[in-house]
Amino acid sequence: MKRVSPAVARNSQPIAEVLDKELPKSGLVLEIASGTGEHAVFMAHRFASIRWQPTDPDLEALTSAAAWAKEQGLPNLLEPLQLDARMSNWPVKAADALVCINMIHISPWEATLGLFRGAADTLQDGEPLILYGPFLEEHVETALSNLAFDADLKRRSAEWGIRRLGAVDVVAKATDFERTARYQMPANNLMIVYRKNSNHKNKTPAG
Repeated sequence: MKRVSPAVARNSQPIAEVLDKELPKSGLVLEIASGTGEHAVFMAHRFASIRWQPTDPDLEALTSAAAWAKEQGLPNLLEPLQLDARMSNWPVKAADALVCINMIHISPWEATLGLFRGAADTLQDGEPLILYGPFLEEHVETALSNLAFDADLKRRSAEWGIRRLGAVDVVAKATDFERTARYQMPANNLMIVYRKNSNHKNKTPAG
C-alpha cells in the first residue's frame, strides 16, 4: 500500500537541485532509509541516467516503496531492499553514491555509525555520501523550530534527536570520509556532502 509524506512534496525539488551538483552523471545511487519511496520516484524521474536503489529497514515502508515503483514503472528505479544501516553485511556491495534523507535524527546513534561504516565498504575514493536533515552546528544559532523539534524527538525516544554536525564529522573522519560541501536548505535543514578519502587513517568512531 502506498504511503504519502507531505514533506516530500516540499523538499524533493530543492534536494534534487543539490544532487544535480554532487551525484555522478550515471551509475548506481543507494538510498538509505527511503521511507515511503516518494523521493526515490522523484529522483528516478529527475535523473534518468542513474539507477536508483531504495532501501529501508521497515517492512511497511518497503511495501509502500514497492507500490510506488510498480505504479511508475521506471526502468531505472529498482525494487526496494530491506537494509538497516546498523547491519554489518549490506545487501548492496558497491554503489557510486549514497543518499540518506531525514534518517539520522530519527534513529539511534548506532545507525549513524553503521551508515558511515557501510558507506566506507560500499563507495570508492571520491564518491559521495550525501545527508539531508536538521543539524546542530557550533557557532551557528539554532532555529527555535529546530529546538522544539529536537525536544519533541527526545520525548518520543531517548535515542533520537538532532545530531551535532561536529560529531558526525568525527564519525566521517574515522571512516575515511571528509566533508566537502554544506548547503543551506529550506525549513532550517542542511545537505551535507562527505566524500571517501582513503588517505585518512581509520579510527574507531566513538559510540
